[in-house]
Amino acid sequence: MKLNAILSSGLMAAVALAAPTPTIDEPNASFNKRASVTETPGGYASQNGGTTGGAGGTTTTVSSFAQFTAAVAGDAKKVVFVSAPITSSVKQVKIGSNTSVIGKSSKVVFTGFGVLVKDAKNVIIRNIGIANVVAANGDALGIQKSTNVWVDHVDLSSDRDHDKDFYDGLLDATHAADFITITNSKIHDHWKASLVGHSDSNKAEDTGKLRITYANNHWLNINSRGPSFRFGTGHMFNNYYENVSDGINTRSGAQVLVENNIWAGKSSKALYTVNDGGAVASGNDFGPSENTAPAGTLKTVPYKYTLVAASAVKAAVVGKAGNTLTF
Repeated sequence: MKLNAILSSGLMAAVALAAPTPTIDEPNASFNKRASVTETPGGYASQNGGTTGGAGGTTTTVSSFAQFTAAVAGDAKKVVFVSAPITSSVKQVKIGSNTSVIGKSSKVVFTGFGVLVKDAKNVIIRNIGIANVVAANGDALGIQKSTNVWVDHVDLSSDRDHDKDFYDGLLDATHAADFITITNSKIHDHWKASLVGHSDSNKAEDTGKLRITYANNHWLNINSRGPSFRFGTGHMFNNYYENVSDGINTRSGAQVLVENNIWAGKSSKALYTVNDGGAVASGNDFGPSENTAPAGTLKTVPYKYTLVAASAVKAAVVGKAGNTLTF
């Protein structure tokens, strides 16, 4: 599979193999922003039966908060297109199982409220911006007790004009969330970006879960949690870190495979641990920082994927990650 197919569609190859060998490709200069609702993810969301969202179900287009809230409720198969920006100051809107939430263009931004995938399965969220969700209203995008979730081409942000607790996380996966893929997204201007596993005391629930892939994402102006990873299994490849103080923190027994990522600008801790995590790292450009994490055990993952050389990651990701698609 050529890289332009990966970037334009948000796909990684989804062929499940016991221990595949990744291929390495150079980026194609072209980038087709047109996307299709029939696309499915690679990474960990391709496992456990795969992730199809609301494909084959009803199709609805919404443009207001009330319409959106009603459309995403329940577990029946459904594709919910959002056609306009929406602003509200309420807590997170809960997304039901078997649902695809898709922004029709880059103009679709949720301001002041986030979304929550909780006690659900088979959910796709694509081409949505979420901004300025205060801590009292929860994370911008939260995933809890849910399986098979694909987050693709989202733009998540706040600001760093307030203290670090004014906002909560931009993208947190907790309480045994599992089989998750996060691709082609822009995660930026925030203190505490992405948390996997919410507490050191939650080992019983989280062990054996929290299998998450982060690929082709642009992390920009982040203080920490790029991501912070407890207990689970993480695969991070072809991400571009720009001015990210604390990047990948593998901790509390987490094992991560970190391949062909690049760190640029003011980055002080690219890959590290604060408590008993491990990492297998290859092909990375740590820029001004370094890898201080102990050697890990995660050398392969159960799906096929395509790597871009670290030297080509910036061109492949910057300007393409985020809510840049058209449906």
